[in-house]
Amino acid sequence: MVSGRSDANTGRIRLGMVGGGQGAFIGAVHRLAARMDDQYDFVAGALSADAKKAKASGAELGLAPDRIYTDYHEMAKAEAKRADGIEAVSIVTPNNVHVPAAMAFIEAGIHVICDKPLALNLKEAKALEKLLAKRKDVIFALTHNYSGYPMIRHAKAMVVAGDLGDIRVVQGEYPQDWLTTALEKTGQKQAAWRTDPKRSGAGGCVGDIGTHTFQLLCDVSGLTLDELAADLTSFVKGRLLDDNAHVMLRFKGGAKGMIWASQVAPGNENGLKIRVYGTKGGLEWRQEDPNYLWYTPFGEPKRLITRGGAGSNAAAGRMTRVPPGHPEGYLEGFANVYSEVARAIKAKRAGKKPEKDVAFPGIADGVAGMAFIEACVKSSEKNGKWVKV
Repeated sequence: MVSGRSDANTGRIRLGMVGGGQGAFIGAVHRLAARMDDQYDFVAGALSADAKKAKASGAELGLAPDRIYTDYHEMAKAEAKRADGIEAVSIVTPNNVHVPAAMAFIEAGIHVICDKPLALNLKEAKALEKLLAKRKDVIFALTHNYSGYPMIRHAKAMVVAGDLGDIRVVQGEYPQDWLTTALEKTGQKQAAWRTDPKRSGAGGCVGDIGTHTFQLLCDVSGLTLDELAADLTSFVKGRLLDDNAHVMLRFKGGAKGMIWASQVAPGNENGLKIRVYGTKGGLEWRQEDPNYLWYTPFGEPKRLITRGGAGSNAAAGRMTRVPPGHPEGYLEGFANVYSEVARAIKAKRAGKKPEKDVAFPGIADGVAGMAFIEACVKSSEKNGKWVKV
């Protein structure tokens, strides 16, 4: 079932960005995602902490000179005063800037789309949650982009419909190999900040990709974590944060799970994979082959469900742009999150509530992710002791 996503009909949302300037990877991804369904216009930015680079980046991207800022506080105040000021901002900085930048824009009444993980620590995350509880006029989204994949939406709908029965076991893994050596010591920007506790927080690999795995398992299964036991390791000599994580999970209600996340597993690029097993059947999905979902009803042959193909449900179809057989993946997953947020913003413009099928990760996912990271660190420091979350 393919529905397409050309549903922009009430005017584009004026979008700003913090971070994402020259030399940044994720900023370009967010800008592409925001434009894919013609829902946003990128009009302002504080694109770097370096004033010279911020100005050069803004000019390179075609921003008007008076909409190029060198400080996000200045940007929030100035844009809030403009009749044509931004309605939403994307925050695509290292983790230590997420919460202070988000707070500045929330206080200015501007919707926030923030990269993950949410914060530097759980205390920051809860402070942001408290602010959002006061500012109910502001929409907050967290870009766990894998939750936007069509077959993930299909899997989630199957769990809700009871096709798997009661969930018993969930497993997730996310192996990479890009930090197998001390890449951060070469000056590589992405490696440098992700292995720096001051900019990344207490979790390295477990924060960067472990949170993706954890969020996806919870999103699909509907489970809530109760406690965990973790073994975090920094295999590369001198590395300050973990580059490999093994985590056992116990969920409320009795389900059990495991997560393996690694950035030192040669031969792996972005091998995110989840498995969900219940009393009636099981599901398996791989991010590197995202248009396919394996479903096995207990006692029956394994079935392959394809994106846009026979058996694909309406939840997946609404996230689908092209016919089956044409690959959709990473950028489209981000775009689906952006378009869901756009639907919520446009509903708020009109003084209405979003339609019931609008769904995207938010502050609750962010706080849960930070609690997961801190519990993993605490457990590992205590030699894998079970820790309540």
